[in-house]
Amino acid sequence: MFIKLKKGRLFLAVGISLVLAACAPVVSDNLPKRSDQNLENPPGAGGIETEAEVDRSEDPFDGVNVKFNLSFWPDTDFTKHTIDYNEIFSGGPPPDGIPAIDSPVFEAIERGDQWLGEDWPIMFFERNGDARAYPLAILIHHEIVNDVVGGVPVAITFCPLCNSTIAFNRTLADGRVLDFGTTGNLRNSDLVMYDRQTKSWWQQFTGEGIVGELTGVQLEFLPSQIVAWSDFKENHPEGTVLSRNTGHLRPYGNNPYAGYDTIDSNPFFPVSGDDNRLLPKERVVAIQIDGIDVAYPFTLLSELNVVNDQISGDPLVVFWAAGTESTFGNGGPDTGSSSVFIRIIDGQELTFVSVADGFQDEQTNSLWNIFGEAIEGELSGKKMEQVVSGEHFWFAWVTFKPETIVWSPAG
Repeated sequence: MFIKLKKGRLFLAVGISLVLAACAPVVSDNLPKRSDQNLENPPGAGGIETEAEVDRSEDPFDGVNVKFNLSFWPDTDFTKHTIDYNEIFSGGPPPDGIPAIDSPVFEAIERGDQWLGEDWPIMFFERNGDARAYPLAILIHHEIVNDVVGGVPVAITFCPLCNSTIAFNRTLADGRVLDFGTTGNLRNSDLVMYDRQTKSWWQQFTGEGIVGELTGVQLEFLPSQIVAWSDFKENHPEGTVLSRNTGHLRPYGNNPYAGYDTIDSNPFFPVSGDDNRLLPKERVVAIQIDGIDVAYPFTLLSELNVVNDQISGDPLVVFWAAGTESTFGNGGPDTGSSSVFIRIIDGQELTFVSVADGFQDEQTNSLWNIFGEAIEGELSGKKMEQVVSGEHFWFAWVTFKPETIVWSPAG
């Protein structure tokens, strides 16, 4: 069976079901229409604007061909929303069919070494000196970890279909702390989360409440990055790693999406827009500063290793280093890892070059690592301020940020 999308693109629905079935039970595709269903009554980048609410009629599904199962959501207020319901698709699993990790267990590095490969990708997150590694080999089967790191309630999230790892503060401005789960639905191929307190829906890519009581509320983005397990071990020897003791039986280390990141392949699910400046699954380091969106393609970064840039008056440096395996590879390829920092230390603006052992600033010749820390030289022990960034597939980033500037050496 094929689903035909704009410009004649074909997507193999059978393939979609097989991929998602690897993670969770699949709901029937024969979902009832709206009239048959039961209705009862802020990376990737930070600072993403909240979308204006769309006009709402008494029946929010008037004229909508609903492509998700409403019967799962009796407590969600569907009259409040910022998005067009035609954009929501069932991804297959029911709510929490891909189960979030709510009571994460962490282990010492020695235990992680028993199963993690040296170049396996982990999501690195640190808060108040508490450094943690979240293997993507685990996240790919759960997509959300509700955690508390350095005393801060956080949500560690990963959408495999968009290659988007994003960390959020789970505490709202009014002091409420939310717990997140997976809806089983997608918008623009991206994970739609829900909070268990109000049953509102949230777009993982933007951190915005898009349906329900908390529509329009923006979650705070927190800096994180993808690095190789070996880099985490070397630079954070006292850090801890998420354990496979999750309370769920999953084949951690076996990838249900093998080959999904083929650079010229299309996403499984429909997305709005059609920006072909880059191939659909080109990895980009994407940031937003003062409303300016910039994407740095991995194909360029892998040749340069360092980019000194300035956005809206902020001097930035983008680091890229080889040695991190693709999340989707089961043994390769090496896609590398990246990070973005404000290149100012003690009021001094630095300019960086790539060297054999990492990165070096031209002002003091100090040596720096992928974590933005000076490890040798005059500035040893100093650390640059990290910028919220994400290593996303191009199609995903530009779908949500269509005005993005694609960086090139020519400017």
